[in-house]
Amino acid sequence: MESSNHLVIMAGGIGSRFWPMSTADCPKQFIDVLGCGRTLIQLTMDRFAEVCPPQNVWIVTSQRYADIVREQLPEVPADHILQEPCRRNTAPCIAYASWRIKALNPQANIVVTPADHIVMNVAEFRRVVVSALNFTAETDSIVTLGMKPTRPETGYGYIQADLSVASARNREVYRVDSFHEKPELSVAEKYVKHKNFFWNSGIFLFRVQTIVNALRIYTPEISQIFEPLLPVYGTPEEQETINREFPKCPNISIDYAVMEKSEEIFVFPASFGWSDLGTWGSLHEQSVKDGHENVCIGQRIELHDTNRCIVHTQQEKRVIIQGLDGFIVAEKDNTLLICRRDEEQRIRQFVEE
Repeated sequence: MESSNHLVIMAGGIGSRFWPMSTADCPKQFIDVLGCGRTLIQLTMDRFAEVCPPQNVWIVTSQRYADIVREQLPEVPADHILQEPCRRNTAPCIAYASWRIKALNPQANIVVTPADHIVMNVAEFRRVVVSALNFTAETDSIVTLGMKPTRPETGYGYIQADLSVASARNREVYRVDSFHEKPELSVAEKYVKHKNFFWNSGIFLFRVQTIVNALRIYTPEISQIFEPLLPVYGTPEEQETINREFPKCPNISIDYAVMEKSEEIFVFPASFGWSDLGTWGSLHEQSVKDGHENVCIGQRIELHDTNRCIVHTQQEKRVIIQGLDGFIVAEKDNTLLICRRDEEQRIRQFVEE
């Protein structure tokens, strides 16, 4: 295991889309969505076990979730749980972690990942990540993992790659032509007909010096906040200083801040059963189904004349369902959700109101 490899897990989102399982007080990255006994952030940590040692893992999260992170990931050093005083999107999140790591190891090689994704083929995932880290260690490049699309998905951004020539250093890596926002269905259908369009996974790899230099060039208003703090990182004054300076950052994604501007951006097309678990519908799609296309997560669930449903009831109640087609049934504490799968977004709006 390469000791210069560092992992940054972004875990500050309020991810309440799996309501009532997830809430603003305990968002989806901290719950056992899959019913496997491990939360999404724990599963994220697990799949990097052979890539990066725990002492090189960094969690960037909200101050309100720091205690949950400590409880769920006790192997991560306490001072590696970086606490954002407010939400400022992914560019400031990655910038804070990068300068903090630079203060400790200017030669670090970094992989950044969201905390709430799932991966079905962990062995292939690790192979791809290690290969991409070897590439970034030898170059001044930024690599993003591009997922080979299996359907015209409108919930993901897309990466358009130049597949005409692979990198000489790694034949699986190609230059990025452009990034595309989440498309309408008709546009997504066009994308998937071409072999050079990939889902944007939001997983990035780079040397710390590469990302710091890129932020200096393309988003100097961010680098001007974190660069002067180098003497403060790792000291008792760090949190107080971050609380004061972090809110000055613009609210901007790393895609807008760096990726869409840099000339040294590459994509590693991959396929390892990846999903950004954003909805109950996406969980239904990724999970093992019975002969009637039902997904049951829980121990005491009985289905009769029921099809295409997802049932998530991990508490001790016995659950018997008859005659439903295409529904979500989810329970947490004193709340029970029953709604049509195609009405999920509408129901979420009611909850958020």
